[in-house]
Amino acid sequence: MLNDQEIMERVRSGQFSLFDELVNRHRSSMLRTAVSKLGNRNQAVAEEAVQDAFLSAFAHRDTYRCEHSFRGWLWTILLNVCRSVAQRELGRIDRVGAQCDFDVSNEPCSSDDALGRLVRAEQAALLFRILNKLPEAQADALRLRFFGELKFDEIAQVMHCSTNGAKQRVRSGLERLSAALRRADFSSIDANDISQSHGSAGDFR
Repeated sequence: MLNDQEIMERVRSGQFSLFDELVNRHRSSMLRTAVSKLGNRNQAVAEEAVQDAFLSAFAHRDTYRCEHSFRGWLWTILLNVCRSVAQRELGRIDRVGAQCDFDVSNEPCSSDDALGRLVRAEQAALLFRILNKLPEAQADALRLRFFGELKFDEIAQVMHCSTNGAKQRVRSGLERLSAALRRADFSSIDANDISQSHGSAGDFR
């Protein structure tokens, strides 16, 4: 199976249909990142941002350099698009968290577990509301790490900082997020739960 860099090399050489593979690989995690950034209830604005990011990536495919992480390059485009969309939709986008239906736990919920779904929705809303109040650098670092599942060197590429700087932003963001969640008395959501739900995402080695 071709890796992202190899696919992009072929796309740049004219095999445009291979770009669909990149869309299939990264759309879900990009949508999670966009929803966490924009917080739109029906996800329409976030989906638009993801689509625009892919269109921009394809249009600017010749600017990609294979010595760099493709995901780092793609998520740089996504965050820039999200900022532009947020400015354009300023009067329409819901405040982050207040109207967000994104379930960060990804736990299955049966049709008869309406109460459980409601509780999780309220917890997700709280998480996004607090995330939106963090400094943007820390919030984006957390989004890239836990929703985008980027590695620390990829986060560093997106945020134009060192790898250690990326780790510090994630660590500081987690500490502030965890403290805010505890103050809100939602003990069932904690930074440790986020880390565990994404495997080694909390590993700072």
